[in-house]
Amino acid sequence: MADRYEPHVIEPKWRKRWEDSNLYAARDDDPRPKWYALTMFPYPSGDLHTGHWYAMAPSDVAARYRRMRGYNVMFPMGFDSFGLPAENAAIKRGIDPREWTYQNIERMRGQLRLMGAGFDWEREVITSDPEFYRWTQWWFLQFYKHGLAYQAEALANWCPGCQTVVANEQVLDGKCERSDDVVERKMMRQWFFKITAYAEELLRYDGIDWPDRIRNMQRNWIGRSEGAHLDFTVDVDGVDSPLTVFTTRPDTVYGATFMVIAPEHPLVTRVTTPEQRGAVAEYVAATGRTSEVDRLSTEREKTGVFTGAYAVNRFNGARIPIWIADYVLVTYGTGAVMAVPAHDQRDFDFAKKYGLEVVPVYDHAEVDVTKPLAAAIPYGGRMINSGGFDGTPSSDAIRKVVEHAEAAGVGKGAVTYRLRDWSVSRQRFWGAPLPFIHCGACGTQPVPDEDLPVTLPEKVEFRPTGQSPLTLLEDWVNVPCPKCGGAAKRETDTLDTFMCSSWYQMRYVDPRNPERPFSAQAARQWFPVDQYTGGAEHAVMHLLYTRFFWKAARDMGMVEGDEPMKRLFNQGVILGPDGNRMSKSRGNVVAPDEQVEKWGADAFRCQLMFVGPWDQGGPYNPTGMSGIVRWLHRLWSLATDPCERTAAPNVEATRELRRATHKTILAATEEIENFRFNTLISRLMEHTSAMQRAREAGAVDGEAWEEALQTALLLTAPLAPHITEELWERLGHGYSIHTSSWPVADSELAADEAVEIAVQVNGKVRDRVLLPLGCSEADAAAAVFALPKIQEQLGGSEPRRVIYVPGKLFSIVL
Repeated sequence: MADRYEPHVIEPKWRKRWEDSNLYAARDDDPRPKWYALTMFPYPSGDLHTGHWYAMAPSDVAARYRRMRGYNVMFPMGFDSFGLPAENAAIKRGIDPREWTYQNIERMRGQLRLMGAGFDWEREVITSDPEFYRWTQWWFLQFYKHGLAYQAEALANWCPGCQTVVANEQVLDGKCERSDDVVERKMMRQWFFKITAYAEELLRYDGIDWPDRIRNMQRNWIGRSEGAHLDFTVDVDGVDSPLTVFTTRPDTVYGATFMVIAPEHPLVTRVTTPEQRGAVAEYVAATGRTSEVDRLSTEREKTGVFTGAYAVNRFNGARIPIWIADYVLVTYGTGAVMAVPAHDQRDFDFAKKYGLEVVPVYDHAEVDVTKPLAAAIPYGGRMINSGGFDGTPSSDAIRKVVEHAEAAGVGKGAVTYRLRDWSVSRQRFWGAPLPFIHCGACGTQPVPDEDLPVTLPEKVEFRPTGQSPLTLLEDWVNVPCPKCGGAAKRETDTLDTFMCSSWYQMRYVDPRNPERPFSAQAARQWFPVDQYTGGAEHAVMHLLYTRFFWKAARDMGMVEGDEPMKRLFNQGVILGPDGNRMSKSRGNVVAPDEQVEKWGADAFRCQLMFVGPWDQGGPYNPTGMSGIVRWLHRLWSLATDPCERTAAPNVEATRELRRATHKTILAATEEIENFRFNTLISRLMEHTSAMQRAREAGAVDGEAWEEALQTALLLTAPLAPHITEELWERLGHGYSIHTSSWPVADSELAADEAVEIAVQVNGKVRDRVLLPLGCSEADAAAAVFALPKIQEQLGGSEPRRVIYVPGKLFSIVL
């Protein structure tokens, strides 16, 4: 009997061996086909949590599998290390954010190695390293030079206590998460990326395998709408420009009985009458304290204030009131809508609340439109109350109204998007400084490429005001203008950290290049990413920004192809034992280090994958670990205490073992290709059980046993890399199992000789019978009618009818 399976002995041994031999380093000159595997890199928060393991260990399995399939695999890792948490920690603890960040990176790097993942650490990137953010700044300047980056006044979430802009995710219940002050909406000058220029292309997913869920989330976020821009005359002295609205229902223009403009619309102050000025100002201020999410909520009662002004509907000459309401956003469409209460429920509710007119412009088969409506009618049959369009069927209405608007010069067909340009500037310290210098004489000037990176200063002071320390450092801020040499000032905003993560996968292919973000040769060798894994919660930020960034880089001639990642898979969320998200407040956190200390990394990896389908997630309960541990101990025993050899092997046991082995190869390959790791482990458990039965049945053929054992180790290697490496060596094989080939199945050996089918009587399953493959109906009937349970059901009577589906079913109708 061989020694016991002791993960705490073998796992550190093999991790060191892999690292010393640089086993997982991808080589640019490797002649094998490339496979770029990538999982989303973590933020260095201080500890690797179970969610990290749940995301990364299965990704490691997929990368290891591709290596065994003969690919030159690159599977890099790094840290998304800029951002507000480090700045908050610096303020709270009185330490430098660098110190906090790099201490956390060191700890998490060690924990990632503890996982036993095959990361290529030679390619590590850290986004807060100057050698990385030098190129983040360089990319920003390329966007600027190509007309994709600009400065503009725009609404922002402004915290008066912190005296800074805060991101939407930092606003909790309308208050700043840092200071608890009520957040205001304020016009500020900010830097933007022109992502809207790519809105139409971002709606296409040609040639890539991305989940429908992500595609739909991105499409909804982009929010493409077809309709028309229609012009209304503003009946106010001094306002000559028309009030233009975007509508997806231009056919309902004759039913527009009032206008609604956003409280932030520039016309508000110009059209508001003196009598309404106080009410309007109060409403605008209140709206500024409400988040966009709340303003757009369908659950929230719609409110508004009359400006006292009127507009004229150019289609019918009707004079209609102009209101402001917070459910209209200045950032969507034109910031103004024509309200048609008869055919839009939101407008209907608003009109009923404020006593505004409701005019239907469609008849309806089930509603008497000559009487006051009880609710809005989204669609109808033929147009009414619409002048010369009366009688027009709804199928032709939009087209005909748009044609008329364009001919009359009062509107035109249009496409608009919900998507807004990406605000990339932040009034924070811990981020890549924006590479611009503001000169009174020359205006805003980009920092020359040779002066990059613009590095963050050392040992800064965080004051209680919340202002970025950059604004307070005169020696850093005051610089000569790169164009005229005169006195100028640096831009003190830093870049949104999503910019770092929008191009990090590009840097991995050539991470130490001092001349370029990556070479053309490295790009040709590795781009695009073949398999990307990570959370679906990044659908409309990181994943959308990354696609935009790639397309812009393509148009700059930096990359080829239209998409950065060929295939995307989103894992679910791993929960605590109680079925809730893990959190310290709930007391349901399972710490990975403790699990590894108790069970070993291999067991913890496998148990996480065994909880359920990876894309669905589920609760992790440590009490379930015993089953995985027993399986690994059984594998150890099968390898170290092999089956008895003899000159006269058990023929039947040998045949069954070979069949089980090749069936397992076929099944395991399909499961791992489709990321079904829970059922993959089930298949491997079944195979070890088959090996156990073969050993207990007596001696089997030596070659069949060796084939089964090697197959078991090879198929398990991606999941449990340490134990399989150890057993592979003990069996006398060369280093390393992780560079060995994935087993190939023989479909003939895998084929069953017999199949069990259900036997039904009058539609109910009464028994099951084992039949040879290709069994005729006559032979099947003979076997079925000999079954005692079926004889009992027949009771001596003849069946009226039998239905035989070979390999599946034998049905008897009495």
